[in-house]
Amino acid sequence: MLKGKTALVTGSTSGIGLGVALSLAREGAHIVLNGFGDVEGPKAQIEALGVKVGYHGADMSKPAEIEAMMAYAEAEFGGVDVLVNNAGIQYVANVEDFPAERWDAIIAINLSSTFHTTRLALPGMKARNWGRIINIASAHGLVASVQKAAYVAAKHGVVGLTKVTALETATSGVTCNAICPGWVLTPLVQKQVDARAAKDGVDNAEATRRLLGEKQPSLQFTTPEQLGGLAVFLCSAAADNVRGQSWAVDGGWTAQ
Repeated sequence: MLKGKTALVTGSTSGIGLGVALSLAREGAHIVLNGFGDVEGPKAQIEALGVKVGYHGADMSKPAEIEAMMAYAEAEFGGVDVLVNNAGIQYVANVEDFPAERWDAIIAINLSSTFHTTRLALPGMKARNWGRIINIASAHGLVASVQKAAYVAAKHGVVGLTKVTALETATSGVTCNAICPGWVLTPLVQKQVDARAAKDGVDNAEATRRLLGEKQPSLQFTTPEQLGGLAVFLCSAAADNVRGQSWAVDGGWTAQ
């Protein structure tokens, strides 16, 4: 379905981003990876699917590096057809205790980077009259939780930016939508489960149940592969008129 297209996925060397990148690659899209940590492993996984893969290590808190990444995609792949804004960080504290530098970093990486990639991708998408912008927001783009002021503010901002971008491209072949996951089993979340098991003196299964039980009625994690499947749908012709939506994949979290 996406043969000949190029997808750039930020924060895609592991977790949700890698799951989305693999799903798009299975549909024939060339992939530009971005992120820290192991790069060769994810590149090998995607290359095995028979598509071209590149990598740019832009720090998503720095606009100049984002510009360099987008220029790399243009030079090496001819532009970005599918942009998936996934990069994000988290920090937990009460508002009055929240370090200002942590606030600034979360807003920069979780929200401002989405603006910068979008503004740079849109001219090419509009010129080709086809493009997909998929912003990985969060259930926290729709509702709040305590001690997550910066993350919730950033993800609400992503949802708002998604709507504006969708309205500005409404008569074109470019669409913009947000995916809003609840708890997803990534390596970072597994660490939270392990820490809870140790703290509460319970096994992994019970720690998982307690974590999910606080928010996610299904008591099941969403998987990166499921989010990748939704991203593929949003790239399809069936989603040509899906515009400005915030699609919750949260096991009932925001239905409560």
